[in-house]
Amino acid sequence: MESLRELTEGPLPTGRVEWIGIARERRGEIEELQTAEVRESTGIEGEHHATSGRSKRQVSLIQAEHLPLIAKFAGMDEVSPALLRRNLVISGVNLLALKQREFQIGDVVLRGSGPCPPCSRMEENLGPGGYSAVRGHGGIVAEVLRGGTFNVGDEVVVLNTLSIDESLPEAEQSNRYGRGTRG
Repeated sequence: MESLRELTEGPLPTGRVEWIGIARERRGEIEELQTAEVRESTGIEGEHHATSGRSKRQVSLIQAEHLPLIAKFAGMDEVSPALLRRNLVISGVNLLALKQREFQIGDVVLRGSGPCPPCSRMEENLGPGGYSAVRGHGGIVAEVLRGGTFNVGDEVVVLNTLSIDESLPEAEQSNRYGRGTRG
């Protein structure tokens, strides 16, 4: 039987960028882009969240396959990616499987750093119950390991297995990354 680590490090399909958007200022309108310049350790150029520092929330990604679910839960026929205020809409790969993994989009290399829970703007953007409609479907955030350019239509390719600090005891690694040790 394969261990949990072996299962989570398994191969992933190639994804695709379906949409790119940024907000140039806090609470600002989302601007849809076809191409984005991305700065190492910062984020997408022009995005108000892109700041120097050690933030692991430099780029936000949401699953394209979840958009119809969010719309249904919010009582809408469809939901525009701009309403969800994420930077990228990705199809074809389970974004939660990218947590602690390095992946490449265009010439940009990212590392999935954790979930991207909904913010209070979801009530404003989607109506009453909007926050709950996005819960569990908010996607992930990632840090930029190598800057460059990505475009709508670019592939999302996983580069490695999980980024685990091998100096930690196995029990700490399991707790640190939210994985149990049972097989």
